[in-house]
Amino acid sequence: MSEIARPCIVVTGGAGYIGSHVVYALIDNGWRVVVIDDLSTGRRDAVPEEVRFYRLDCAAEGVQAIIETEGAVAAMHFAARISVEESVADPAGYYEANSHKAARFFEAAIAAGAGAIVFSSTAAVYGGVGTEPVTELAPTRPESPYGRAKLAAEWTLRDLCAASGARCAILRYFNVAGADPLGRNGQPETATHLIKKTCDAALGRIPRLVINGDDYDTPDGTCVRDYIHVSDLAQAHTLALRHLIADGESLLLNCGYGAGFSVREIIAAAGRVHGAPIPTQVGPRRPGDAVSVVADATLLRERLGWRPEHDDIEGIIAASLKWEARRSSGPGGRSGGTGGEDRAA
Repeated sequence: MSEIARPCIVVTGGAGYIGSHVVYALIDNGWRVVVIDDLSTGRRDAVPEEVRFYRLDCAAEGVQAIIETEGAVAAMHFAARISVEESVADPAGYYEANSHKAARFFEAAIAAGAGAIVFSSTAAVYGGVGTEPVTELAPTRPESPYGRAKLAAEWTLRDLCAASGARCAILRYFNVAGADPLGRNGQPETATHLIKKTCDAALGRIPRLVINGDDYDTPDGTCVRDYIHVSDLAQAHTLALRHLIADGESLLLNCGYGAGFSVREIIAAAGRVHGAPIPTQVGPRRPGDAVSVVADATLLRERLGWRPEHDDIEGIIAASLKWEARRSSGPGGRSGGTGGEDRAA
C-alpha cells in the first residue's frame, strides 16, 4: 500500500515512553504515523525511522495546519507531564500542560478534520478507591493536581466531541511498565516509575530503592497498583482507533489487568527475576499517592475484544530488566536508527 493510501494518524508525545510504543504498534498494523513532540521529556531516537517528525509543542499555532496537510483521519494525544509528586509542587504547570494545552490540541485536531481522538488519561482521576477493582462508573475523586488536570481534559474532550460530532476514546491507564518484546523500545533513562527504579537498583545504578512509605492501610503497608505491560496497552490503543474510525461510539475504558501488587510484592518479584535481593530503604510518603488502585477492565475486553498477551508480573519485570541491561551494554540503548525525517512547523 502506498504512503498516500495508508490512513494517517497524528500522535502527540510520540517520542515518550507510551506514545512511542503506540507508534510502533500503529506502524505494525499498517497505519501511517506523524509525530508531534517538543522533546521536553521525549527521546528523539524513540521515534522510528519511517515516521515523519515535527518538533513542536502540541498546543502551538501550527499544529492544525500540520494535521490538515498530512490528511490525518485521527489523532492520539499523549503529550503531558506525568509526576504526581511534581504536580503537587507545581499545580499551575500541570494544569497548563495537561488540561489547557490538551484542550487547544483537541480543538485544532477537530478543526483540521480528525474526527476520531484517542486520549491518554489515567487512573489517578479515581483517587484512592480501596482494594476492589474500580470500574469506569466509580466516582472520580483525584487526589493530586495531576489527576485533576487529566480529568479536566477528559471533560473538555467530551464536550468538544458532543459539540462537533467527533468521537473519542478516553483510556484510563493504571501503572504501565515493560518494554517492546522485539527490543525496539523501553522506558527512558529518566523514568521514575517503580519497576524502572527497581531495575536500576538491581543493576547497581542506584545504591538502593527507596520505598515511599510503609504505613499505608494495605496488608504489608505499601501502596498497591495494577501493572499493565506497555505492549498490551499499545494494542488497546490500536483497537480503540479502529473502533472509532469504523464510526463506533465514543468510549471511556480502564486499561489494566485487574490484579494489584504492593510495592514490596514488586520488589520481591524483581528479586526472583534478577536472582538476588533488591536493596531497599524506607522513606517518607510522597504527596498525592493513593493507597490502592486496581482496574476492572471488563469493558475494554468486551467492547474492543482486547486480549492481553503479557499479563504476568514477573514477565513484565523481566522485559524491563532485559531492556535496562541492554541499554547499559550498548550505545544509544536501542536499535532502529536515529528517528524519522524532521519537518519544520
